[in-house]
Amino acid sequence: MQKSGRPAKSEINNNSREELINAAARIISREGTNNLTIRNICQEANLSIGTFYHFFADKNDLIMTFITEPSFSDIKLLSPLNNISQRITELYNFLIQRYIKFGREFVKSFYNPCNKILSAYMGEHENKFLSGSIMERSEQELNNALAENIIKLPENISIHEIASDICTIVKGCVFEWCLCDGDINIYSLTERIIANYMSKYV
Repeated sequence: MQKSGRPAKSEINNNSREELINAAARIISREGTNNLTIRNICQEANLSIGTFYHFFADKNDLIMTFITEPSFSDIKLLSPLNNISQRITELYNFLIQRYIKFGREFVKSFYNPCNKILSAYMGEHENKFLSGSIMERSEQELNNALAENIIKLPENISIHEIASDICTIVKGCVFEWCLCDGDINIYSLTERIIANYMSKYV
């Protein structure tokens, strides 16, 4: 039963925030993003609406956590810059791990044309990726590799286009994982295809 009013002190902790996110993921898995509301998230989590607003500004703020956490600007990568394809793969693996946590049904429902939040995140504004996004970090890493002469570009392509291509590759791998009922190793698939793609630039 959904609670109303101000949040209880016992609800103001990281577990409550995570439960709201998990509750939203369960609803998205069952019903898609169009049927997601603050009220049914709180009902699913058995937490008050006040608790929701303690952690999130609105429903869209919560939805963004599925693709912006952990903060891609702050992630420490272990792969060296001179192995740029492995470094980019490692970066995207953080996002893939989050998808696997929530499951295939969540991914199938989340990645659809009706999810305007996802479209805004994955899109571009004035030929730039959203600040703090995984695509922006990927582009930064590629620019660093270019500056160190680790990768070389032909005249007809830019680093921005390569970062866009890699994002498309990863989305394709995620879809393949869904279509195969999770029976493929998405990590090795992503690593192999990114490495093959990047081989012409290194």
